[in-house]
Amino acid sequence: MTPTIFIDADACPVKEEVYKVARRTGCPVRVVANAFMRTPPDVEFVVVDAGPDVADDWIAERVQPGDIVITNDIPLADRTLKAKGHALGANGKAFTPSSIGAAMAQRELMEHLRSFGEASGGPKPFSQRDRQHFLNALDALVQKAKRETR
Repeated sequence: MTPTIFIDADACPVKEEVYKVARRTGCPVRVVANAFMRTPPDVEFVVVDAGPDVADDWIAERVQPGDIVITNDIPLADRTLKAKGHALGANGKAFTPSSIGAAMAQRELMEHLRSFGEASGGPKPFSQRDRQHFLNALDALVQKAKRETR
């Protein structure tokens, strides 16, 4: 069985890399966003209503065991894992059942610090090396998902 790859598309820097891997591996892709964006004709584009977590909810309600969700949103990654899907950050780091608890705790801590005015610098610029790391990680994850769903 071929997994579907869902992209939480708002602010996702690796959409082109996903398309490349999906074409090579035969995986369908669903790009989900709350505003129009250009996508290739072989990719399904879904526009959802604006609002917090609307795209996340749409994805979480449709992900099936073995599917892959590309997201930097930790709660969506958690929901994906609970649905027996795979979650991969744009940095190429997979969220796993053993790592998601620590990621959720760190997210809570950072939100708490921000509520006190602690500034966070945001993510570092995305490099070509980051893109290559993501490509390798996604390719390996697709192969793993294909093996698991046979």
